[in-house]
Amino acid sequence: MDRTPDEPSDTPGAVSRRPLMIGAALAAAPLAPPGIAAPARAQDAGDGRLRVNLTVNGEARQLSLDPRASLLDTLREGLALTGAKKGCDHGQCGACTVHLDGRRVASCLTLAVQADGRAVTTIEGVAREDDELHPMQQAFIDHDALQCGYCTPGQIMAAIALVREGRAGSAEEIREYMSGNLCRCGAYAGILAAIQDAAPKMRGA
Repeated sequence: MDRTPDEPSDTPGAVSRRPLMIGAALAAAPLAPPGIAAPARAQDAGDGRLRVNLTVNGEARQLSLDPRASLLDTLREGLALTGAKKGCDHGQCGACTVHLDGRRVASCLTLAVQADGRAVTTIEGVAREDDELHPMQQAFIDHDALQCGYCTPGQIMAAIALVREGRAGSAEEIREYMSGNLCRCGAYAGILAAIQDAAPKMRGA
């Protein structure tokens, strides 16, 4: 007789799929990049979902999530924050770049449960409190560093992180550390000029 993936197996010692997925997500949640404190463990919310607490653009959020949900899909579909774009969905184009505890990540490759207890910043959250554009946003406008605009949110998020990381010392260094963000329109000269313009303003601020 056919058996659904979540039904127990008659095989001794077998593990059903749902507990296995929840266990895998719980195990993954504490993992953090070097220098970032491990997040709190996501809690089982029942029905195979996990309860996750995170801060998005300064606002506390509590979500009940499928443990397999990516941070990108959670932001776009669950929170209507569509600035982060789904380009390749394989972490190769940078269009989905956001900040997790201040460090840039490819949100399409990051499980949403890994953001439990942590701070997420998207392009919607980088402007000043008085709605003044971030210096990097303004520089992208001033230097025509965009054409179709699809990659621009990810480019700006990566560029802001690059400056904070101290990687804007030269044109060669900027190109190297922005190489994970692709622009299909080829606006690279404008992007470089924008970063060089915004970097000293960010340091001054």
